[in-house]
Amino acid sequence: MNARAVWLHLRVPFSFFLLPVFWFALSQSPQPDTGRAVLVVLIIHLLLYPASNAYNSYYDKDEGSIGVLETPPPVDRTLLYVAWGLDLLALLLGAFVGLPFVLYLLIYGLISKAYSHDKIRLKRYPVVSWLVVGLFQGAFTYLMTFQAINDLSLAVLEQPRILLAALLCTLNVLAIYPITQVYQHAEDARRGDLTLSRLLGVRGTFICALAVFTCSIAGFYVYFWGQPPFYWLIGFLLPAMVFFLIWYTHVHQDSSRADFRSTMRMVTLAGLGLNGFFLTLLFLSRS
Repeated sequence: MNARAVWLHLRVPFSFFLLPVFWFALSQSPQPDTGRAVLVVLIIHLLLYPASNAYNSYYDKDEGSIGVLETPPPVDRTLLYVAWGLDLLALLLGAFVGLPFVLYLLIYGLISKAYSHDKIRLKRYPVVSWLVVGLFQGAFTYLMTFQAINDLSLAVLEQPRILLAALLCTLNVLAIYPITQVYQHAEDARRGDLTLSRLLGVRGTFICALAVFTCSIAGFYVYFWGQPPFYWLIGFLLPAMVFFLIWYTHVHQDSSRADFRSTMRMVTLAGLGLNGFFLTLLFLSRS
């Protein structure tokens, strides 16, 4: 593999869609340490997630479109070595943040490998893989980010408000994750992977996403006590919600409309909305 092919399979731009978890944790932090915050966001989004993407790409060997890659290049063992190298670098840099953060990186890395590895391949199990991705990209990442950037004891994470915020992160991931699988049914079937989206079918995937997203919105209403930040969230997410509903009406009539490009537009609008909202929240909390 050449350097360009390796870079493409790292799918670094996809980290943008997972970045709201970090902004949410930072905006809710009582006394965040700037240096620790910078190190945490760089390690997670430029090392941990790309390593996971590379490892997944190596074992999937996709021939069709995958997240942010419409035509993925062929892979070889070079990609596997890069994935392990990024994981190792993440652990080494994580040591400057603290032991709990290193343990987070280690656990996340092992779970992401169990998700993809052909001998375990959690990806084959639709409900388990959905819950695992939601838990680790959502709640687990929120809690460990919150702990790391504030240098808190793990016991502090048991506070109900912190746990609610973590749950909301998981719900957001659970809502959007099946949508990212909706155009991959043929590719997943070729490998024998029964993803949640394949299990539910195209229309069922949209209904599942809508149901979980509704729970997330209700949870944010509780979290913000029905105060103005909740309505700002609705405003930031409105373009994504409108697109989703229009897209669903098209898909309901013709399931082939659940394609790669429409999925990327949906994910991009949701990512822009959530990043914009939490950055606004962060700015207002610090001003």
